Amino acid sequence: MKSIDPAVIEFANEAFYLAFNNRDLKQMSYIWSVDYPSVCIHPGWAPLIGREDILQSWESIFAGQSEGTAIVCHGTRVLQQGDLFSVICFEQLSGGWLVAANNFIIEAGNARMVHHQASQCMEPPEFEQKAQTLQ
Repeated sequence: MKSIDPAVIEFANEAFYLAFNNRDLKQMSYIWSVDYPSVCIHPGWAPLIGREDILQSWESIFAGQSEGTAIVCHGTRVLQQGDLFSVICFEQLSGGWLVAANNFIIEAGNARMVHHQASQCMEPPEFEQKAQTLQ
């Protein structure tokens, strides 16, 4: 089990939301694992298994996303389970809140996503109202 600074995982998680907010398919492609099996479960969707299907879903989402659509990530917590790093956070959208689980592994020296799942939730618990942003 490798010891990784949680800030590395937080940075990768922030990069994921930045790619989403910028509708940047190239960056989204870089974030997802190339070598490990991946799963993505968008709210209300069937599970997507495999990098190709996942990236096609993001391409479709970005094509239908209006300018200014954004997700703000709050309450980020990083948990390590062996070589798997889980980020639990709340996604604030214009229409409400989602709770998300984003799982990362270290691949070729970089944190890469292997699982993203977001689902609706009621108002999240109180936490410091500081948005997670790349510096």
